[in-house]
Amino acid sequence: MPVEYLSADQEARYGRFATEPSPGELEQFFRLDKKALGLARAKRRPATRLGWAVQWGTVRMLGTFLTEDPMAVPAAAVRFVAEQLGIDDEYFTEYSTRAHTAYEHAWEIRDEYGYRDFAAGEAELRGFLAARVWSSLRGRALCSTGRWCGW
Repeated sequence: MPVEYLSADQEARYGRFATEPSPGELEQFFRLDKKALGLARAKRRPATRLGWAVQWGTVRMLGTFLTEDPMAVPAAAVRFVAEQLGIDDEYFTEYSTRAHTAYEHAWEIRDEYGYRDFAAGEAELRGFLAARVWSSLRGRALCSTGRWCGW
């Protein structure tokens, strides 16, 4: 993802949990809805059920998957998800035994929820933003004073 517009601090925090999620953030991002609960429960092993559900919450909160280090999730988030699934949060330690599993789960979540990589939607986003700027500036122009003036 392009990061030229981020400060050094923002770039260092991107794609990581800077702090433990608050109770409100856990509810907002890690509360499994009916669809997510069904998809997670369809996994064969407790570790993959829990890992899938944690990945689902992670992408919702951070905007990215933790495929390189799927274990870099705060314990509070793992516990919160495990309670919803009715399994022990200790199973999460087994999630990274097969490295490819995190990628497979990320691909599945992308397909199920319509997520896509930023690069795939960048041109569309730029077009949308340009149209918004154009429509908000229509009928106005910069005067010689450098301020916006009506036509």
